[in-house]
Parts: sequence; C-alpha cells; structure tokens
Amino acid sequence: MQRTVSYRGLDIYIELRPTSKDMFEPWLRIDGPNQDARTAAFGTLIKVRGGPYSRRWAYLVAEIAGQTSIDLIPGPEG
Repeated sequence: MQRTVSYRGLDIYIELRPTSKDMFEPWLRIDGPNQDARTAAFGTLIKVRGGPYSRRWAYLVAEIAGQTSIDLIPGPEG
C-alpha cells in the first residue's frame, strides 16, 4: 500500500509492508526538487521504527516522521 503526502513543497512517499494479518511496517522516502545530499531520506526508502502498526497508525506514524525529517532539513540562511 502506498500513499504520497505533500508537505512544505516536498513529497513524502509512504509504503506499508504487511507483517501479519492487518499489521504493517511503514517505510518513507522524501522527494523534491532540491535534494540535499546531507539528508539521507531523499530518494531512499527508510524504515520507520516502532512497528508493526495497524494500517491507519502506520500511515500516521510515517507521515509524522516524514514531516519531522523535512522540518529538520536546513533551509537557506537569512
């Protein structure tokens, strides 16, 4: 199961991988026009820790993890 969420001009790609009945491990990748080489999440699927989760929680946890990662990306100074 896959979903893409836009946040601050970047896309958070979320992929859920089933582990057992109705339980999933969330993975995320951040895509955008300005990919900073210092940020590992750009273009690479990263497993979100703490799972497995129900489908609803897996999407929520992955979206929050992706948003937090984007918030930590250094922006232009000024």
